[in-house]
Amino acid sequence: MIDANAILDISVELALWILSLSFLLTVIRIIRGPTLPDRILALDMLVAAAIGFIAVIGIKTGYVLYVDIAIALGLVGFLATVAFARFVLSRGKTEDELLAEARSVAKVARNKSRIEAKRVEQITINERKANK
Repeated sequence: MIDANAILDISVELALWILSLSFLLTVIRIIRGPTLPDRILALDMLVAAAIGFIAVIGIKTGYVLYVDIAIALGLVGFLATVAFARFVLSRGKTEDELLAEARSVAKVARNKSRIEAKRVEQITINERKANK
């Protein structure tokens, strides 16, 4: 029969592996982005994974001070997320909105260019007819 300590050890190891995978995937999201809000959300997830690591290590070692450290990290992570969100709001448009706006402006410019080219071509044709 498996005793309670063996189950706890297996659970702690499994939790550490899952948290490590979560940490790795979150770091990949931070690097790849593609937008600033994605990176902010990934940083918030990184704080949550770090809190999980601290909690699991606290369970593994039996040292209860880790719970206080996890709570403090949670508060700091929350404040950082709020600060980043305010930064994004005060900054104005996100990268996606700027890209969409640039595409629409380019489309309008292409249409105007085509219209102008047709107008110039028509003027050239009319001048040739007038010169004959």
